[in-house]
Amino acid sequence: MILKLKIKHFLFLISSLSSYLGIAQDKGIAPKYSNEFLQIGVGADALGRGNAIVAGVDGSTALYWNPAALTLSKSKFDISGMHSDYFAGLTKYDFIGFSTKVNDKTALGLSFIRFGVDNIPNTTQLIDKEGNIDFDRITLFSAADYAFNFSFAKKLAINGLSVGGTAKVIHRRVGDMAKAWGFGLDFSALYTPTEKVKVGLMLRDATSTFNAWSFSLDQKTKDVFSVTGNTLPSNGLELTLPRILIGGQYKQPFGTKGSYIAGELDAEITTDGKRNVLLSGKPFSLNPNIGLEFGYKNLVFIRSGVQNFQYVLENIDQKNLTFQPSIGMGVLFQGIRLDYAFTDIGDMSTAMYSHVFSLRVSFNSFSSNL
Repeated sequence: MILKLKIKHFLFLISSLSSYLGIAQDKGIAPKYSNEFLQIGVGADALGRGNAIVAGVDGSTALYWNPAALTLSKSKFDISGMHSDYFAGLTKYDFIGFSTKVNDKTALGLSFIRFGVDNIPNTTQLIDKEGNIDFDRITLFSAADYAFNFSFAKKLAINGLSVGGTAKVIHRRVGDMAKAWGFGLDFSALYTPTEKVKVGLMLRDATSTFNAWSFSLDQKTKDVFSVTGNTLPSNGLELTLPRILIGGQYKQPFGTKGSYIAGELDAEITTDGKRNVLLSGKPFSLNPNIGLEFGYKNLVFIRSGVQNFQYVLENIDQKNLTFQPSIGMGVLFQGIRLDYAFTDIGDMSTAMYSHVFSLRVSFNSFSSNL
């Protein structure tokens, strides 16, 4: 009887969620790819494994992938950073994270993400009142997205189970013309029934992330929009709908201490309608991430992964399935780890690709590292 009630409650929850997602999309306040800069991924170790890391993540990059994993950190403090360029250097992506163990059961963390394009020419004032082109009237501006994240993790009474959460403050700006402030919550869990097996869950934008947009256009810019046939933007609310990441990792030690091979399979489930992914539906779509890591004596790490499955239209009657392969490596010495990833071998997918480097430092006291 109890099992039947739980099943009914679960089905009711899924039905209610589907209805909510459908209403949000119909009203146009939940567009696809909202806040997509938060879905790129952080850490060259993760990118080298095809972003299949929601279960096997450790250190301060767990602030992004699965905050619950912070409780497993072996160091008191952990700092990580990453910088990468996309589109031949036009776009910059930066991440920095800091985590600390409060005690054996609790951990806290802060992280920051910026994704932006700088030095964009503003040509709305290119033509003066007499209709002459004046290049001196061109100014430069930046279009950038920022995320400030505050994370918490705690081990529960159930052996091997940890939970975590992140509060996100979002700021998006397009020069002086437009800006948005938003807020959202992430929830996560990590279950480690044995030393070899981990199961992770990450619910991003669990309550939907709200972005409130406001626009500030001077009269000259409004006139340019009108003459060129562009619609004037208006203040409004944008929702980022929930995204679910589920993953399982198996890690097999061998040979000398600290040597192992670990494989992980993740499922990334979006809720904003049909997407061009492996399994597409409405409102749920699913794409897998597959990753493999080989570690030798906890000194050298070799990685590979596959992600971003998409169908590309070759002609009117034919679609081909593409995917994004990646490789990477890392070295660890006295608590300092440098990781590298190449995120699209042979340009086999339509995704943006780059050489990515990240740095991570772990230590137990500030005094001994200053």
